[in-house]
Amino acid sequence: MVVGFVFVFFCLLQTLSASEIKAKPNFIVIFADDLGYGDLECYGHPRFKTPHLNRMAAEGARLTQFNVPVPYCAPSRATLLTGRYPWRHGVWYNPSPDGKQFRNGVGIAESELLLSELLKANGYATICIGKWHLGHDPEYFPTRH
Repeated sequence: MVVGFVFVFFCLLQTLSASEIKAKPNFIVIFADDLGYGDLECYGHPRFKTPHLNRMAAEGARLTQFNVPVPYCAPSRATLLTGRYPWRHGVWYNPSPDGKQFRNGVGIAESELLLSELLKANGYATICIGKWHLGHDPEYFPTRH
């Protein structure tokens, strides 16, 4: 009986330890304007030295199949954040900084579900560093997401 109890105890301990090991992975998404696939040393560029990015690439996953749908930064960023094509999220052009030109009223709608919102709902802490460029009008600000 004691041997059976000890066996069950160790099985339970292993199960609990295994569940703790399956923690959510940490990850960083780097999305840079005008950065081509082969522009980093870790992807074969012979001149540009990027030791920190090389280390991150060597220790992590390199996702290489994302293609931008439109040759502008705002629609590409909106596609990355929503997982949807421009004809779904509605951002086809870059917004105008002064809001008075042809492209005013361009931005990512508050109703769009963003990758960061999905991550937060699943227990991740998120941060966006860099330019937003998904709308200069208040209804498109990142604080609305």
